[in-house]
Amino acid sequence: MAAIINVILPVFAIMLAGYLAGRLRLIGPGGSEPLSRFVFYIAMPALIFISLARTPVGEFFNMPFLGALGGGMLAVFVLSMLVARFAFPGRLADLGLHGLAAMFSSTAYVGIPLLLTAYGEAAIVPGIIGAVITGACFLPIAIILAEFDLGRARSARGGWRRVVMPALGGVFKNPPLLATAAGLAVAALGIPVPRFAATFCDMLGGAFGPAALFAAGLFMAGQNFRAGAAEVGWLVVVKLVLHPLLTWWLAFHVFGLEGVWAAAAVIHAALPIGVPVFVTAQRYGTFVERSGAAIMVSTVVSVATLSVVLILLGAG
Repeated sequence: MAAIINVILPVFAIMLAGYLAGRLRLIGPGGSEPLSRFVFYIAMPALIFISLARTPVGEFFNMPFLGALGGGMLAVFVLSMLVARFAFPGRLADLGLHGLAAMFSSTAYVGIPLLLTAYGEAAIVPGIIGAVITGACFLPIAIILAEFDLGRARSARGGWRRVVMPALGGVFKNPPLLATAAGLAVAALGIPVPRFAATFCDMLGGAFGPAALFAAGLFMAGQNFRAGAAEVGWLVVVKLVLHPLLTWWLAFHVFGLEGVWAAAAVIHAALPIGVPVFVTAQRYGTFVERSGAAIMVSTVVSVATLSVVLILLGAG
């Protein structure tokens, strides 16, 4: 019960405040976009940079953690695409986005704030690793599948290269990823961060958690959660039940993780579906309503499932 009161309720109360602000028109329909841009382009990179600049580089490349986290995501991605191929048939872009929704955790908007609330600064590095792996490794896969499905590669001179290179180029221009590289470089070279710069990043980074949660609530205020009920229900079960169970087995029984690192892997897997899935679906004009519904429903249901996970992990 303490986990629910001390960790879950504050996090989702901020999301509820954003949702109500959107539903009551205190903030207009487009209000979530500029706030999300502030979170993604300014507050999150500041938090990532200063956190990693103060962290020994070896701690970031925790191979057992990467194995548990990445292995769980890859297994769920592949399994979900295979199931969707027969149970929810559609074009390749739809299957790729289905697989992405099944494993893409809302690390930036929910996960890092939740981990910080539950475990404090000790959880910031595993939280950042989760966000980097999800965005840098799996989002490009779905983008490449969508590009090929829509026929852009077939009509473009250069084949695979004309599709893969722009997708990867977009990933490596990603502000959180650039902040990760910069923070790791500063830590590896032992460069001291000037006090004014550290204070600047600390102040902006401090705004990340509440702004991200409020923006997620605003986003949900405009979503229709009744589209594709059967497929959405399946995705919610996979994301909130199968994904964390598989990651728990990998973390504790295959890679032997302990403490905050083990807990962070499981919590990351137990998070609701992330907003970038919907953004990607919008970009390609397919799977839009189903991805929006899956994000909305998984976020609501995760209030209960994350409470159970935190209680079992002894957090809060």
